[in-house]
Amino acid sequence: MATFNLKINGKTQKVDVDPNTPLLWVLRDHLKLVGTKYGCGIAQCGSCTVHLSGIAVRSCMLTVSTVGNQEVTTIEGLSENGDHPVQKAWMEVDVPQCGYCQAGQIMTAAALLENNPDPSDSEIEMAMNGNICRCGTYVRIKKAIKLAANS
Repeated sequence: MATFNLKINGKTQKVDVDPNTPLLWVLRDHLKLVGTKYGCGIAQCGSCTVHLSGIAVRSCMLTVSTVGNQEVTTIEGLSENGDHPVQKAWMEVDVPQCGYCQAGQIMTAAALLENNPDPSDSEIEMAMNGNICRCGTYVRIKKAIKLAANS
């Protein structure tokens, strides 16, 4: 076990865990931030996406020891009241069906728009590639991203 002082959603959180523990399990099991979901465990589905210093990363394969002093933002830290432009667009377009993948989808979209506030269709598709939605809401996801970009 080792002690890590992690910057999560603007707060320093102290955890005592094995250095090889995936960040996903630190978030969910140790910090009770359960908005980030477990999907595949091999960084292929996107359900576990969080921001690491503003970059969308898959937390299921990122060990806690590699986080260092970088800021981690989870879906809970994206906005206090669910009023981030991407979250608002998600609701306006009525994107979610089952909702399981949506935190990862939203986190990926938010990182895209932070770095590219006016993405083309192909840039949206490229950024969102690998975020799997079993319900197939891809058309609405793209529409919501475009709406958030224009807000």
